Amino acid sequence: MSATVARAMLAVALFWSGPAGMLPAGEPFTLKRCEVLPLPGRQVSMQVDGIEKVRWHFGGDSPRPFFYPFNGPSGAPLTRMGHPGAENHDHHRSVWLAHARLGGADFWSDNTSARVRQKHWYAYQDGDGEAVMASVCGWYDGAGKELLEQDLVAALIPLDGGEHALEIQLALRPPPPASESVELGQTNFGLLAVRVAKTVSTHFGGGILTSSEGGQGEQAVFGRPARWMDYSGPVAVGQGPERKSVVEGITCFDHPRNPRYPVDWHVREDGWMGAAFSMNAGYTITADDPLVLRYLLHAHRGAYDHANAQAQHEQFANRPGFRISRSARPHCQYEVARGD
Repeated sequence: MSATVARAMLAVALFWSGPAGMLPAGEPFTLKRCEVLPLPGRQVSMQVDGIEKVRWHFGGDSPRPFFYPFNGPSGAPLTRMGHPGAENHDHHRSVWLAHARLGGADFWSDNTSARVRQKHWYAYQDGDGEAVMASVCGWYDGAGKELLEQDLVAALIPLDGGEHALEIQLALRPPPPASESVELGQTNFGLLAVRVAKTVSTHFGGGILTSSEGGQGEQAVFGRPARWMDYSGPVAVGQGPERKSVVEGITCFDHPRNPRYPVDWHVREDGWMGAAFSMNAGYTITADDPLVLRYLLHAHRGAYDHANAQAQHEQFANRPGFRISRSARPHCQYEVARGD
């Protein structure tokens, strides 16, 4: 080792250890298992043990933000961008939040000038039990008028066996100054939707749709209330001669405290499922009565397992929701904490 390198290493050691070689005051640094990593291009990666499980996209190149990929336990994406056979369904972006009839504007399709734009993020919080991202979005009609303000909290939760879950909490309210109400019109399209990978779909792949109530297949579950909905099927893992298929799936849970629980489901054999909050009736949101909804997406190994889904539903039901508040901690503007 040269004298120059030795001096540089000593300087770094003294910098980190402080006077007399002592560690800085406070808690020693430890890596967190679950992390939120902001990326260029207005994207946010959510990771467990350094492995990306889901990514949030909020750039202006799309009419609304979305999550992609939503990876399974094997690392293969369980969702896809767009329909496998219909170009007019490019608005199906993996996991997304939208509504076809909000205050007279269509926020579902790509055929209108209505837009959802992230205003800013509140907090990116790492942890051993979960990684949490929180942001606020505005829903703007074609004239640029903000019709709705949305707080989003997304929590990535590691589970046993390499599985994981993405918990999503929405708080929807009229934008400030909140003197008016906003109407969610009656429609099958909104608010949470998932476009599964081509091979996971029933029509294009080898997938199976199953509801919490025991229905299987589109005809048995479409338009019917259920506590959860599952789409499971084969995904490809490995490369070259090692490439093979394994079965994985996504279970989407409605929370028992959500209005209209259990929600009605808009599902299709071509590969998508949506929690259709407004399928049978509209809903008025006011400043005094914001709409708070919680959903959970569970990425699981193997085929659908009712007992496993029941256990995940019970855990989800018993977990407190999230609160966003101003932070008193140094260098932090906001923080997110669980607590009803």
